[in-house]
Amino acid sequence: MAASQRVVIYGGRGALGAACVKAFKAKNVWVCCIDLGPNEEADANVVVTELKDWEAQHSQVQERIAEVLGNEKVDGIFCIAGGWAGGNAANKAFIKNSSLMWMQSVWSSTISASLASNHLKENGVLQLTGAVPALEGTPGMIGYGMAKAAVHQLVKSLGCPKSGLPESATVTAILPVTLDTPMNRKFMPDADQTTWTSLEFVADMFYKWCQGEERPARGSLLKLLTKDGNTSIEPVQ
Repeated sequence: MAASQRVVIYGGRGALGAACVKAFKAKNVWVCCIDLGPNEEADANVVVTELKDWEAQHSQVQERIAEVLGNEKVDGIFCIAGGWAGGNAANKAFIKNSSLMWMQSVWSSTISASLASNHLKENGVLQLTGAVPALEGTPGMIGYGMAKAAVHQLVKSLGCPKSGLPESATVTAILPVTLDTPMNRKFMPDADQTTWTSLEFVADMFYKWCQGEERPARGSLLKLLTKDGNTSIEPVQ
């Protein structure tokens, strides 16, 4: 049976990205993964090798996506790329870590927005990834908070008229607190994991959005708050 929908997942090899690829494939959705290496479950892969220059990375991804999609438009672009690094202004790695956070979160988000301007359907979904802590000061992880706050602002701008996206498209950012990933389980074994958001919950939510179900308002920032294993979605006011 031919796939009825198409999506692009930026960061499709990480824990959440891989869960999303698996979930969409299970629903017979065609998936293109963008990452530093291929996801073998995806229908197509764009492998990013330009890691030193923002414009070069954008050009590489744009050119490869154009080759992969041709004239096809996609139903959703989900940017889950990112990472974490700590440090305050006195930390020896402050600038290095800040640069890394900007590269991982802001480069990928802006490139995803550029892709959406060219390849997203009129009623498609563009999802970026912010973070709840970045709504406040983050003195112990300044670079991370700064980059995620920039993603929040990007979503607000993209949600405005004449942003370059299709006017009927949904653009939003999820703001997780802690995702239930293998790495988090490894490094925080004593944490209260009943407050961690499951990857399956997020992947299922993305799929529903692609079906036009339970879509948030354009430009929304959505906190994912989990308690006792149950996750609620709370728009930032």
